[in-house]
Amino acid sequence: MSSAVTTRSTWLSASLISIAIAGGGAACGGPPARPPADKATLIFVGGDVVTNNPEQPRVTGLALRGNRVLAVGDDAAVRALAGPDTRVVELAGRTVTPGLVDGHCHLYGMGTAAELVNLKGTASEQAAADVAKAAAAGRPPGEWLLGRGWDQNPWGGEFPTRASLDAALGERPAALRRVDGHAMWVNTAALAIAGITKATPDPAGGKIVRDPSGEATGVLVDAAMDLVDKHVPAASREARERRIRAAAELAVSVGLTGVHEMGIDDETVAVYRQLAAAGELPLRVNAYLEGSPAIARSLAEREVEPDDGDAYFALAGMKLFADGALGSRGAALAADYTDDAGNRGLWVTEPAVLRDAVVAASSAGWQVATHAIGDAAVAATLDAYEAAQAQQQGTDLRLRVEHAQVMTAADIERLARLGVIASMQPTHATSDMPWAEARLGPERIKGAYAWRSVLSAGGLIVAGSDFPVEEVSPMFGLYAAVTRQDPKGSPAGGWYPAQRMTLDEAIFAFTAAPAVAGFVDEHRGRLVPGFVADVTVFERALAPDASLLDTGVTMTVVGGEIVFER
Repeated sequence: MSSAVTTRSTWLSASLISIAIAGGGAACGGPPARPPADKATLIFVGGDVVTNNPEQPRVTGLALRGNRVLAVGDDAAVRALAGPDTRVVELAGRTVTPGLVDGHCHLYGMGTAAELVNLKGTASEQAAADVAKAAAAGRPPGEWLLGRGWDQNPWGGEFPTRASLDAALGERPAALRRVDGHAMWVNTAALAIAGITKATPDPAGGKIVRDPSGEATGVLVDAAMDLVDKHVPAASREARERRIRAAAELAVSVGLTGVHEMGIDDETVAVYRQLAAAGELPLRVNAYLEGSPAIARSLAEREVEPDDGDAYFALAGMKLFADGALGSRGAALAADYTDDAGNRGLWVTEPAVLRDAVVAASSAGWQVATHAIGDAAVAATLDAYEAAQAQQQGTDLRLRVEHAQVMTAADIERLARLGVIASMQPTHATSDMPWAEARLGPERIKGAYAWRSVLSAGGLIVAGSDFPVEEVSPMFGLYAAVTRQDPKGSPAGGWYPAQRMTLDEAIFAFTAAPAVAGFVDEHRGRLVPGFVADVTVFERALAPDASLLDTGVTMTVVGGEIVFER
């Protein structure tokens, strides 16, 4: 495989998505269609072209002129737009969709993770410690060893301890994040540098896991990670740029034309901004500032950088955290964990403080996305959003709940009624299914990863992967959405299969829905004349089965330019 990265010189529901295009004209609010005499620069014929236009959902031909869709229709009509310099791609039945967008991921985080010790898939605590030891060999003494990817659930469910890392690494400080990023495994050297002792209290929104005597075991959950993080040397500007470039090249190679970058600091924002200004980002990045209640209060003094439809970098939102993660039992639940009596998770941000932060940020003109996994956290987030909407009646806020993994039936209905966007990651369901019901019990699990329930209530699902927590390829997400099975095909028939999406719904969730969430649904997310020419081309026709996992991408087009071709 070879790639060529080119440098550049509503729900609104299905009903609202159908506003534009009567008889193939330009979409309302979008750029006007080119005059019929114009010739295309790139044409696709003989394919299965998904348009996301309810009036013309499937066509065989697509014509692009520059950075806009010129026409869609049958092959003859599209071929008529070819000029002497037009490139014509014969699809032979292959599927083409609007450009795939990961609606919740960590692009910079993926670039960073590629440079860290990779602990994904390790079979035991000792195996993970052995990987860390091997990675440390030859590194300068005293240099921090940073890694990510461990998961205690396949190890039997118990958190690891510092003892195994001490034996493997000695005095070298180590900070190894759990696969979901919501817990950190450290050794005694790291605890000492951070000044964490038996007397150190749990910080607000965090937990220092302790042994029966009260000593830190070596695992820090959620906000407790900050006690160590502040002692880890910050990445240089050069390192940030290197990581973004590498991650972006990987992303376009799997068909992504854009990402919603969830939670970055100002130093990373500055690098993204510079790369975009120089025309050196091959995909579109809609970024959300890494937020906190204090930052939310300061946003009135800061201007958003909105997406005008053609932007390669935008910063118009902020991400807050209501709770932690289900895998580390940090998700805030309304009742005890079924497998951990007395534990209801963690409030990373207390409900009253969260409400004030949401109101402050949205009043300043910033879109708010809130990480909320447990049912208590989702309820508190919706409470905060109701308060913001009441204060700003008539303002299009497009508030987002990130993950929304565990919800009550009442809150699913409330989410839809409020017009709150559910940003959900299909592969989280299939990754978590071996242990999720043990955490939640047989009743609460019915409202977990409940995609069909959200759609049936009239809600909008924006799909993503949360990479590098999950795999970067959106094909894994499409497959999980339509089968609710792991890559091995388990369980037979799917896990709670009534919650599956159709293939068209899953494609919509990775294309049109992120455009709605990014306030660019009148410019991107559909293949209709006048819309931005972001396109993903697959190597075969897509089908709602295991073949999705074996389907690659042959071309990724962003703004009319081929940024990846196999």
